Amino acid sequence: MNLNLDFERDIPVLEWESHLATRTSKMKGSAIRELLKLTQQPDLISFAGGLPAPELFPERAVEEACNYVIRNDGKNALQYSSTEGYKPLRKFLADQMHKYGIPVKQENVLLTNGSQQALDLLGKVLIDPGQYVLTGSPTYLGAIQAWNAYQANFHTINLDEEGMVVDEVERAYEKAIEDSGKPPAFIYVLPNFHNPAGTTLPWKRRQKLAEIATKLDLPVVEDDPYGKLRYEGQDVPPICTLIPERTIYLGTFSKTLSPGLRLGWLVCPTSLMTRFVQAKQGCDLHTGTFAQYIINDICQRGLLKPHINNLRTVYKKRRDTMLDALAEFWPEGCSWTRPEGGLFLWARVPTSIDTLKFFNEWALKENVAYVPGVNFYPNKDGGHNAMRLNFSYAPEETIIEGIRRLGTALKKALAQNA
Repeated sequence: MNLNLDFERDIPVLEWESHLATRTSKMKGSAIRELLKLTQQPDLISFAGGLPAPELFPERAVEEACNYVIRNDGKNALQYSSTEGYKPLRKFLADQMHKYGIPVKQENVLLTNGSQQALDLLGKVLIDPGQYVLTGSPTYLGAIQAWNAYQANFHTINLDEEGMVVDEVERAYEKAIEDSGKPPAFIYVLPNFHNPAGTTLPWKRRQKLAEIATKLDLPVVEDDPYGKLRYEGQDVPPICTLIPERTIYLGTFSKTLSPGLRLGWLVCPTSLMTRFVQAKQGCDLHTGTFAQYIINDICQRGLLKPHINNLRTVYKKRRDTMLDALAEFWPEGCSWTRPEGGLFLWARVPTSIDTLKFFNEWALKENVAYVPGVNFYPNKDGGHNAMRLNFSYAPEETIIEGIRRLGTALKKALAQNA
């Protein structure tokens, strides 16, 4: 057969918009991914991405693991694998969760392409079009983006200096039923070093949330990407320890080892695992086998814990540096959280400043970037005078200079608005 494919000839252009699924109308690009493009600009200091410090990546450990895996089990490491994931690594994660008092077996662990894929699988398995999700206000931007694709709606619950105000959960639950005629799919909680708010949910609030969820027969999604990165205070047991039968727990190696390896995990009750496995099979069959073998080797050799301890030391210094710089360089009328761990703090500026407009009109002129707060509100009903600042990525001297630049821009903007 001789096909004459002449792409220069005049042929009708397909209008793809009319062929798109209706769900795409709620899909939005990630504001953070777009902002990360700015980091390529020379002299720009970015506090926008949730990036680990690249100079702390365990390159030697990864190199040794790659060599070891290829020499000793290369044929399996480079082959297709089971959807659930590599058994020794799943067992390692289950054993780690036992230390929290969570009764989990390797059969309850599903390895995913980062915890972002776990969020997508939650939407695929649990959210019907038009159904509500309960979440904090603000909340993680990546979760909003994942569930918009499944046509979710959101009822939000306020956050204060201690995290989600759980006394508001029942009212949000009732409002979801009033508006849609059905219960919400689940409540989404970031209990440790909240992204973006930096708060940590106290034990009493976790207990109260567990009681409310049980009373309402409400599933709980506990997203815990930063729990290992604590710089002060005591660890608070996960919500999953209280109600394991109705909690789906998410974790990731992106913040503690390397985001480039794209490995996270989902822990759920046995009765639900089959559905998540089926959903994942339709997506990618399984997470990359080689990455699983590499990370398992690092974990089994006991290299993960000292690496995390090093991260804690460095990130604590960078957090403290940012807090000190804010106090020194920012004008009166600004405030910010003091996170006990994680990668972010949440800053508020006077209400006369809209941080989305300020970003383009003032911050970029000073060559500094952040994420405007409105992006973290599912219904775009808050955060107009807030911003998320990342302190893990930049060295201390860069943090000081970046916060100084932001302070300069804020003072100029306030003087103009006066």
